[in-house]
Amino acid sequence: MFVTFEGLDGSGKTTQVELLCARLEGEGREVVATREPGGTTVGEGIRELVLHGHVTAPWAEAALFAAARAQHVEEVIRPALERGADVLCDRYVDSSLAYQGIARGLGLERILELNLAAVGGLMPDRTFLLLLDDEAAAARMSPRPDRIEREGAAFYALVDAAYRELAELYPERIVALDGSLPAEELAERIHGSLRSAA
Repeated sequence: MFVTFEGLDGSGKTTQVELLCARLEGEGREVVATREPGGTTVGEGIRELVLHGHVTAPWAEAALFAAARAQHVEEVIRPALERGADVLCDRYVDSSLAYQGIARGLGLERILELNLAAVGGLMPDRTFLLLLDDEAAAARMSPRPDRIEREGAAFYALVDAAYRELAELYPERIVALDGSLPAEELAERIHGSLRSAA
């Protein structure tokens, strides 16, 4: 299965990837845990450029994320799925839809079209969206924020609203959860959701 985790920075995505990975490995499954942007040498280079470089034009930012994702799918995600591994990814296409498509105003359909082409149509079986209000997410952020984390409260409110819109648009795939719940309780809900879908 291909499972992705989405939400604002600080929502707890990375923690949930780690907890689910440990749980599935404990059940004897092969698990590939990865992240975006990143997951490959090319992707990590793009991550450094986009998150720690100079201000990037919105379409350049969207294209760079799509390029990193294309390499990630080709090099890591698709091969893992083809050999029967489970793939857990911290961010994927929905991040671009929320941040660039909706919050930056580039257009949901245009960003979806760009990304579907980049990933050859590969979408997750299930996406867990950890909802956390932007103030609570900001309080959990790294003390050394990246370029996007420095965008400010107004931008984060737009991204939060964008994610909630995506959950309404794709209810068959996106499971929205309260990111303020204790990590272990969230992990139980996530695991339970996957078991019921199996």
